[in-house]
Amino acid sequence: MMKILAIANQKGGVGKTTTAVNLAASLAHLGKRVLLVDLDPQANATMGSGIDKAKLRHSVYSLLIGDSDIGQTIQPSESGGYAVLPASRDLAGAEVELVDAEARETRLKTALQQVAGQYDFIILDCPPALNLLTLNGLVAADAVMIPMQCEYYALEGLSDLVNTLKRIKQNLNRKIEIEGLLRTMFDPRSTLAQQVSDQLVKHFTSKLYHTVIPRNVRLAEAPSYGRPILAYDKSSKGAQAYLALAEELLARHGAQEAMPVM
Repeated sequence: MMKILAIANQKGGVGKTTTAVNLAASLAHLGKRVLLVDLDPQANATMGSGIDKAKLRHSVYSLLIGDSDIGQTIQPSESGGYAVLPASRDLAGAEVELVDAEARETRLKTALQQVAGQYDFIILDCPPALNLLTLNGLVAADAVMIPMQCEYYALEGLSDLVNTLKRIKQNLNRKIEIEGLLRTMFDPRSTLAQQVSDQLVKHFTSKLYHTVIPRNVRLAEAPSYGRPILAYDKSSKGAQAYLALAEELLARHGAQEAMPVM
């Protein structure tokens, strides 16, 4: 059964796009049919998948405003082995144009229903803000993966996001759950990182992914070459970490584990 997974956190710089691109590539490497949806006007997931945002005829923007259908819009990522619903800078104007539009929060959900059955996983890369684009992603999603750095403000930001998800579950998407929390850009030499990680283990136990994504130079370099880390340096610690995450996600998916949004 197809699973739609939003990668979301209201805090920027926590590795959402890195996670979306490399999780998509890792799942594809493991034989899954994957669609990556770039909901961020910066279009970093699009570029990181080897697709030139400047040459797109159709994008998530044209899809959301009704100027294209999903079949016209999906592009292949040759370096990643998955499909992409790409973004461009035009996406920044979508919120203004959709303000008075009918069913503005459910446009992505409606579009994705047209490809139900064609993919095993649809990964949504949400922008670092609770705006209409993120809202479309959370309304369409079955579950949310929350990447977070182990730093001072991480737990406070997590609390804000959980409260946001509660409101969405009550009003817009009754099925949404928290898939799990992912520690990213982890530096084991940092005492603070270890302390925050210990707090996460204590408070979230089984809801915290066992896999930890390390700080890794090769992982940071890969997007500039338009490649997921598996296509750039498969032997790197970053590549191995995202493969382990994909395997853990598949194990959880098989067991149908998720953290309820109360």
